Amino acid sequence: MAKRRDLLQAGLWGLTALPTWAMDDPTGGDPLGSMQWPDLRRKYAQDAPLRFTDAVRVLTPAFADDALNVPLQIDARALQAQGGGIARMTVIADRNPIREVLTFEPLRALPLLAFRLRLEQASPIRCLVQTQDGHWHVGGAMAQAAGGGCTVPGVTRANGSWSQTLNQVQARFFTNLADASRRLRLQVMHPMDTGLVAGIPAFYIEQLELRDASGQPWWRLALHEPVSENPLITLEMPSEGPRAFRLLGQDNNGNRIDAEVRA
Repeated sequence: MAKRRDLLQAGLWGLTALPTWAMDDPTGGDPLGSMQWPDLRRKYAQDAPLRFTDAVRVLTPAFADDALNVPLQIDARALQAQGGGIARMTVIADRNPIREVLTFEPLRALPLLAFRLRLEQASPIRCLVQTQDGHWHVGGAMAQAAGGGCTVPGVTRANGSWSQTLNQVQARFFTNLADASRRLRLQVMHPMDTGLVAGIPAFYIEQLELRDASGQPWWRLALHEPVSENPLITLEMPSEGPRAFRLLGQDNNGNRIDAEVRA
């Protein structure tokens, strides 16, 4: 166990195969020491090759002041630069009552996403990135939280204003000179109810997709209940390309989202 602690303190995420001592570790060699990790690995990666890596960055505050709105950025550009085509990026919170937060398919966008989520308690937050060869690459961070983010209603649910703005979209492009890309920041108004508050059933956006004028998708998102209310999402897209897009989606009650997005 002392050897395991030494490895964790050294920050050695890039393990392609677990040494013999890790086979008896109840966390399955997880650098964040999560007892939930072995079950999560089986659920999402099954028997596919998997490694922990610094090429997948998960950035979040060490302590979440507001457990209903915990900022998070996931970034797999370094992995993509290594020649790994990104198929999907799945975010999970190990100790949330609903662990899966969202899945992002970058398609023609950069593998970079920022948004906010709910945390019920202190938890590892990790991003599982599957490359086109079927391999999984995992990065993560530990976030402390006061708790209760999944089991209390959001502001718009509490004051009843959600019904007046449901599925309204605000979107804006920004030029990112540092990376020669276009930053898209969009917000979709929705209460994103988790279903864990008494008397309030689960009610959340399930799908979002950005398409160009020819109907070609540029990215896809599958969202789940832990995403914060009125999701505010930031993505990076190539600087070259169409100037007009359409944002399409729906929530779990079948309400449609359809909005024009222009650069």
